[in-house]
Formats: sequence, C-alpha cells, structure tokens
Amino acid sequence: MTHPRLAALCFDARDPAALGVFWSAVLRRDVSADGDGSVLEAMRDTEFPVRFRPSLEPKTTPNRFHFDLTSSSPEDQAAIVDRALAHGAQHLDVGQRPEERHVVLADPEGNEFCVIPSDNRFLAGTAAIGALSGDGTQRVGHFWAEALGWPLVWDENEETAIQSPDGGTKITWGGPPVRPKLGVSRLRLELAAPRETLAATVERLVALGASSAADPPSSDGGGVVLADPDGNEFTLLAL
Repeated sequence: MTHPRLAALCFDARDPAALGVFWSAVLRRDVSADGDGSVLEAMRDTEFPVRFRPSLEPKTTPNRFHFDLTSSSPEDQAAIVDRALAHGAQHLDVGQRPEERHVVLADPEGNEFCVIPSDNRFLAGTAAIGALSGDGTQRVGHFWAEALGWPLVWDENEETAIQSPDGGTKITWGGPPVRPKLGVSRLRLELAAPRETLAATVERLVALGASSAADPPSSDGGGVVLADPDGNEFTLLAL
C-alpha cells in the first residue's frame, strides 16, 4: 500500500510575504515567493515546507495547531525568543504557570507558538519545529497514523502523537476536552499522491474516517479538500 506523503503545512495569512519573512528569521530557513503567497523551504529531509497563503478571514479564536519549537540550551531558548520578539512576536498568556519553563508567544498575526526548554525528552532529536501540537481526539491521531503510514509514538490517556519513520517533527493531539471548531482551520495539512492513485487514495481516506469538507478553504487550489474525523480541513494534491 502506498500512502500519501505530507507535502506541506498550509498557513493562512493576511500578509503571506511578511509572515514568511518572520518565520524565516525565527527558524533560519529560506523563504521564497509561491504564487500569491510564500513558502518556507524545507532545509532537511525531515522537515516539511510551510506555505503561507492569503486569506481575508480574521483570526478570532486560538488555532487548533501550534508550533512547539525546540532549543539546544537555555541560552539557545532565550536567543530564539529574542529573535522572535525582535521580528514582531509578542508574549502570550494562555494560563501557563510560573513554574512552567516553556515560553508562549504569538507571531505578528496572533498565531500561537511555544519555545520549549532543551531538556524536554519528548521532543529530543526531532527538528527545529519539534511538534505540530494539536487540539484533537484520540480517534484523529489514529486516523492520521493510518492515513500517512506514520507510527504512533505516543498513545496514552487519549493523547496521541505520530512521527515519520525518518524522524523529524511530531504531530500531536492532546485529547479531551477538545475546543469546538469555529470556521476554517488556519493551519492545514497538504498531502500529495500520484495522479493515477488519487481516486483510490481519496476512497481509502474516506474509509478511514475522512469526509468532504463542509466549507473548503478558498486559498487551497487544485486539490481534493477533505476533513479529518475532527473536522479539520486538509488537501490532497496530485503529483
């Protein structure tokens, strides 16, 4: 069985070029123009591109996904935070306790992300984006493990996490309670499959629990737009 591959993470933005520049500075990855948006290039085989696409939809609620950025030392964690603040990030209070050592920030468009201490064992050996950390059910974690053919590296107390067999960023879901979904997800996975197997891949994803997206994002062009069991939109493109 051939699984679709994770081709990119799509990120809605009011100003895709500016947001691409911000994340390029924070992650020290190259950014380039991509049609009417921009793309943060993958610098290693274990990284995925991040495509910033224009959207006029305002951000009104916390995103269901956010980046957990790794650090190599306390000094490196502080340097990442300083770099982000210098390029337009702001500190964000989400109820974290004073004893918690991760730093919660928002990028210039209000998208949440965390900078994680270097001694975090769960993210050891991952990538600069250690995790795409999500709000979601155990069922959706199992769905994505089957959909991508990635092993579950965590499955306890309804919390799940998957990771490519090649390593790199983990994708995690925190289990209940899951925040109600309002509007189109601003961060969406983009998959790719050979054109000759596209229809069969769609059938398989639907059999696993996907459905047609109720409100397809206007910024995703040329692909089949589906929703996972938690209602999060994603796109399947033909290679």
